[in-house]
Amino acid sequence: MITVQQHIMREQKRFPGASGEFSFLLSGITLATKMIQAQVRRAGLTDVLGEHGDINVQGEIQQKLDVISNEALVHCLSARESIGVLASEENEEPMLVHKGSDEAKYAVVFDPLDGSSNIDVNVSVGTTFSILRKPDGVAMDNPEKWVLQPGSKQIAAGYVVYGSSTILVYSAGHGVHGFTLDPAIGAYVLSHENMTMPEQGKYYSVNEAYRDGFPARYGEYIDRLRSGVLGVNYSSRYIGSMVADFHRTLLKGGVFLYPPTNENSEGKLRLLYEANPVALLAEQAGGIALDGERRVMDIEPTSIHQRTPLVVGSRVEMSDFERFIQSKE
Repeated sequence: MITVQQHIMREQKRFPGASGEFSFLLSGITLATKMIQAQVRRAGLTDVLGEHGDINVQGEIQQKLDVISNEALVHCLSARESIGVLASEENEEPMLVHKGSDEAKYAVVFDPLDGSSNIDVNVSVGTTFSILRKPDGVAMDNPEKWVLQPGSKQIAAGYVVYGSSTILVYSAGHGVHGFTLDPAIGAYVLSHENMTMPEQGKYYSVNEAYRDGFPARYGEYIDRLRSGVLGVNYSSRYIGSMVADFHRTLLKGGVFLYPPTNENSEGKLRLLYEANPVALLAEQAGGIALDGERRVMDIEPTSIHQRTPLVVGSRVEMSDFERFIQSKE
């Protein structure tokens, strides 16, 4: 039995002189997500269902669990002296913590509860996170510069999906590893070592209710999948929680699409909080992540709440998508 902390300590041996600060940072995330999953598990028994009443910076109505999850992550991560900046999808501006401390080297950006509107109907939800190192020459009191970095600069990223079991999936650039929370001992235990995305799957995942608002090439690509041209009769699977939909894609292969629409021409997923962590995991697992045209992790962000389209999945489907899109230009 290997816990996530033991695994991280083992991975740190790759780096001479590692101090253990990274494992302590990750322990803040694991502790917070245990707190969140405890609330999710009791959602029908305590007063945490429904709307909180406020509108967040995204213009979305906050759910009670959004607020609880955000507070849990801020509380646990603020206690780690190696963290200088926290940026949450729920907060308008990034937060400076341990200002002026020489120990503060990292920024953590996160979506506390992806898919929170599904809580009321008992559908899987999740937490996403991305860890960045403070860029050289950036002032301590300029938190935006800490986080406005392309996904290729991430030193680690991951997610937790709260479903039939609670699973943490993360990568620090040396493969993708999954850990299942064992409630008997209260620890995340290694259950999926060196996860790889199948070369080809049999599912595509997209909200087809918005198809009329997609750029035409996306609808044509969906028809292409359904026609069997890739040798597979694809089935549609769509949960409506990005973390859960991507988790299935990671395990089973296929493709997950979140295209731009007439109403959201820049896409709807957040680049820093959602797309970048997913892109790192996908690439580490052998898959591909694009914004429809470019590699997601090459995008230079211009604002902390920047949105992006996302197409991510197995190499067969994604390579075909790239060829198909280019042939239509």
